[in-house]
Amino acid sequence: MSKAKKMLEAMRNNPRDDWRLEQLQTAARRYGIKWRHESSSHCVFIAPDGRTLPIPARRPVKFVYITLFIAFIGEAEPVNED
Repeated sequence: MSKAKKMLEAMRNNPRDDWRLEQLQTAARRYGIKWRHESSSHCVFIAPDGRTLPIPARRPVKFVYITLFIAFIGEAEPVNED
């Protein structure tokens, strides 16, 4: 199991933990989800189908945003990273 997949599973099991934005970005990269965060208060995750999810760039990320992020990724297939 990859690091990103383990991290996503840990998020599912414990969304109230102290998750950082960098960890969400790692998981998103593994599932082919891009993001933009250019000196703003939010990081916007962008799915391949065009859906977006803005998440405040505070530490730690609140659990409600972790649950939204998990739903956003859904059952997306991991992207092969060679």
